[in-house]
This record gives sequence, structure tokens and C-alpha cells, in this order.
Amino acid sequence: MPESPLLLVSISGVRGLIGNGLSAEVAVRFAAAFGSTVAGKTVVVSRDGRPSGEMLRHAVIAGLLEVGCIVEDIGIAPTPTCGVAVRQLQAAGAIQITASHNPAPWNGLKMFGPDGAVLSPAQGAIVRELYETGRFPRAAWNGTGTTRIPPDVLAEHEKAVLTTVNAAAIAAQNFNVLLDANAGAGGPLGSQLLHDLGCSVMEYECEPTGVFAHEPEPIPAHLSEVAPWVASSACRIGFVLDPDADRLALIDEHGQCVSEEMTLALAVKYRLRRDRGPVVINMSTSRMVEDVAREFGCPCYRTAVGEANVVARMRECGAIIGGEGNGGVIDPRVGWVRDPFVGMAFILALLAEEQKPFSQVVAALPRYAMLKTKCTVAPEKLPAALAALETNWADARRNREDGLRLDGPNWWLHVRGSNTEPIVRVIAEAPSDHQAHDLCTAALGIIQSV
Repeated sequence: MPESPLLLVSISGVRGLIGNGLSAEVAVRFAAAFGSTVAGKTVVVSRDGRPSGEMLRHAVIAGLLEVGCIVEDIGIAPTPTCGVAVRQLQAAGAIQITASHNPAPWNGLKMFGPDGAVLSPAQGAIVRELYETGRFPRAAWNGTGTTRIPPDVLAEHEKAVLTTVNAAAIAAQNFNVLLDANAGAGGPLGSQLLHDLGCSVMEYECEPTGVFAHEPEPIPAHLSEVAPWVASSACRIGFVLDPDADRLALIDEHGQCVSEEMTLALAVKYRLRRDRGPVVINMSTSRMVEDVAREFGCPCYRTAVGEANVVARMRECGAIIGGEGNGGVIDPRVGWVRDPFVGMAFILALLAEEQKPFSQVVAALPRYAMLKTKCTVAPEKLPAALAALETNWADARRNREDGLRLDGPNWWLHVRGSNTEPIVRVIAEAPSDHQAHDLCTAALGIIQSV
């Protein structure tokens, strides 16, 4: 099936613009391709709150039924809850309908395996080939699948998160917190978890209508109206979720947005205080996490960007925590998916222990300046651009595992094609804003001159 410029098909799933790329026809075919790899077995289906999700839900279920699957329809649910549900319901896999942090007109399908983790690149490649060729068997008239609605899976997810912290110690602090779910899938579970941790919760857009109150990516530029409410409402901390609730952004008690890179660093700090073990992050994650791991005498490993890559390395080295610098925390005790509810619980537990304002807890982390930029580059020009970057920084240590990462004595630069958008990401980290800016500016100039 041909791919539209506004339909991105990859080994991790499919994402596109509704009405101009991603259609019911695409969703049916993709779901059937995935379902054919587990034909006759159970598949969980869930979605975030986007209005287009209802249409895609029907298409996905139809595709799965066509190849004989039993569908467990859990409705609107966070992406990490979908992973938990796979294990809870002993399913063969799952499809989450979401475009994550993409703007409202977009949607997509994300696949999970029987372990509740996103599919590995090898598994995803099989599904993609089946989708593109259409060479998979359809069920006969008496072999089509069935649909069921299982018991509440949110409660099981919350229970797993609560077992990772001392809930009573957190509740004793009577924290006032803000939760901005931006009308995404994480509002109900996030609110319940915070209430059960003894917090007084100022809820903002916690009904999963999918009608976003601000741009869906939870970065400081999109939180200018929300952030001041933390201070004006005398909250100790603000939590912000993306639409499918697999990323967590933070706001301090002064109403200042905290870099999403700090979410994982704070979670790692709390986790390693209790147990020592390996940590896994991707190549675009701040070296703050490496510094925290080093403080506790624990190894920290880097992988290519992508949740599946992080999870694979975590399993390989027996990591006790991992994640990505976009606000994603992975704790294997809860699941193999980036989980902001774990992040919220860990950070509240850290606040309870330290007995300090959140801004002071953040200030105690190692300080670096990171700049994330992007540009549009024709795919055929990217190899030459990467080669030119290598030449420009010939003395830097280089890694080609995922695009190109260059490491200098006190800085790094990572340039890679996005897995979710038709762009090239250019990310730099250095001791100062000026140095990070200069690295990105120089890199963008080289890339665009090729």
C-alpha cells in the first residue's frame, strides 16, 4: 500500500493525518496485519481521547476480527495501562490508538507484544511487511473473532504503581498538587493515584475528551498559561501529561517549568536510593542521569532512541530503571512502557523524603544546558550531512548506532531522523546555553548546506 507524505509507516506502528493520510482503510489493514501474527488469540485495544479515535477504534477492531482475534476493548486508557492490561488479561498483544504528542489532527496505531512492551524492531518489521503486501490469511465466515469488555484495568495499574513507594509517607505530607491531563487519556488514573497518595489535587482538563486545551506536547512553550497556576494555587508541584500519558512534565512551586529531562533524573535518583542496579537511557537523554547513576555507583547504558531499544537493553543488562529524556520513566516492576504515574509517585516520594521545596530538589541535580532543534532534510541527503558533521568535529568521539552522536570533552551533539515526524532532530548538551546554541547552530548550518 503506498505511503502518503502525511502517513508515516514504520516498524513501531503507523501515524498520520486524519482525512489526508490515515484512514479507516489503513487502520483495518494495519490491524489485520498485526492480528494475523497472533491469529485466534487475544488482542487488547485501547485509545487516547482524540475524537478521531472512535472511528479508528471501529476500524482496528474490524481488522482484528477479520483475522480471527479475540478483542479485549478497554476503551480510553493511557498507553502504559495498555501494556499492563496485556499481561493482566494474558493477551497476545495490543494496539493502542494514539498519536502521542502530535497535534490534534493526527492519530496513529502503536503495537505491543505479549509481554506488554512495544514490539521489537524485528517484530515490527514483520507486521509492516504484511501491511504493505497484504499477504495474510483472512478468517472464514465461521472463524471471525469476537469482542469483549474486560474488568477495569486502571485499578490494576494503579495498584502496581502504589506498591513501588511508601504511600503512607507521601500522604502524611498533605501535598497540594496540580494535574494537567490536557483532556488526554491519563486524567482519570492520574487523579485517582494522586488522591490515593493523600494529595489535594487541582485538576485541569482531566476528562479524556481529546479536545486539547493547549498544544499536546508538554514542553514549557505550551504551558505558559498553566504554569503560573501552580504558584497562585499554592501547589507544591505541577504534573503535566501528554495525550496518551506516557510522558510527564513538571512545574515547580514558583510556576517555573522544569526541563522534561529532569523527570527521569529525579525518578532515577529516588529508585537508586533504594536499590542499586543498572540504568538505561537513550542517546538523546541528558547526562544528568549518568551523573546520578555514577553518584550511586551504578552503570548507565545508552541505546538508540526509541522505547523498544531502551527496553531491550534494560532486559539485557537487568536494569532496575530506564527511560527517555522526554519525560518517560520505565520501571520493570510496573511495566515495560514509559509510565508517568510511576514518575509522579517517585517524585512525590522524593519530596517527602527531602522535606524541601521542589525547586530546591531540582537545583541539587547536575546542571547542563540542552537545546533541541529540528529541520527538514530530504532523506537522501542525510548520509552526506552526517558525514560532513563528522568531518567538522573530527576530534569528537562518534557513534553511528542512531544517526550520529558526537561526544566532545564536555558536550555532545546528536543528529538523527525522527521516527514519528518527517524531520531531522538536532540536539546538543553542554555546560552553558551559549555552547549548546553554538553547537546546534553550527550543525544546522552544515546540514542545510549539503
